[in-house]
Amino acid sequence: MTKLFDSFRIGSVELDNRLVRSATWEAMAEHDGTVTDRLVAIYEALAAGQIGLIISSYLTVHPQGRQNADQSGAHEDRHVEGLTRLATAVHERGGKLVGQIVHCGGQSSRKAMGGLDPLAPSAVESPGYPEVPAALSAAQIAETIGSFAAAAGRVQAAGFDGVQLHGAHGYLLSEFLSPSRNVRTDDYGGSLENRARFALESYRAVRERVGDDFPVLIKLNSNDFMDGSTTEQDALYLAKQLVAEGLDAIEVSGGTQGSPKGMGAARPGIKTVDDEAYFLPQARMFRQALPDTPLILVGGVRSPELMARIL
Repeated sequence: MTKLFDSFRIGSVELDNRLVRSATWEAMAEHDGTVTDRLVAIYEALAAGQIGLIISSYLTVHPQGRQNADQSGAHEDRHVEGLTRLATAVHERGGKLVGQIVHCGGQSSRKAMGGLDPLAPSAVESPGYPEVPAALSAAQIAETIGSFAAAAGRVQAAGFDGVQLHGAHGYLLSEFLSPSRNVRTDDYGGSLENRARFALESYRAVRERVGDDFPVLIKLNSNDFMDGSTTEQDALYLAKQLVAEGLDAIEVSGGTQGSPKGMGAARPGIKTVDDEAYFLPQARMFRQALPDTPLILVGGVRSPELMARIL
């Protein structure tokens, strides 16, 4: 029987147990995205707690894809020094660290980006966000794919144990997959195959940059829980394509800022065990479709008893 404290492997990395700290924005970086002493202390404490895997908060891949002024960055070479401090802090305490990289797309903030316009697949307002983004040009799409690869290279250079693409919660990878957020008529819009293209090409660029032995994961929205947006069928199509090309693990999540009350990514009011693990039904669908792919379950998971039952 699989147990919570059994070791586990994701790609080339051996984890001491099956506990994962999912990415959570700490709001502790400098306004230029560099790491602070306070941020290092957070990762020291996480690693000291002997959790199997720590996933960093979302690291920006491009200066025109930032959501918050105190969001950590991986979009410039000068960020590597601070990221190295995080990796060192975790490794010195026996932990493993994966860097989550993101372009916030239409959920980026002009204020956080010094007045630059948010960019998205289409000039469609992101539910829950007041700014209508500009549609990415073909040249900007190519540039952005390259920025994911460059950011992954910086994460690798900083000594992290892997990289995770943020393909959830309404950010850019998630927006491209959504038929309501992506109304393009070129090769990146329309059919499901086209809407999945941006994420696939971003993964390929990242994999080419970091090589086959560096784990690449994705955090993927299983369902946006919004009319006309991404469903499990869309997400599973993309997941299967990514796994076929060598993806190492999938973190199953869901919801966006614009989802109905109680259906977002982070749901308050977890008072009983029955309220926990609210993405478990979706994770079971992923497990059926991808029986050999490592899965990470997020979403109100608190009780060791429930974790043991799920395993």
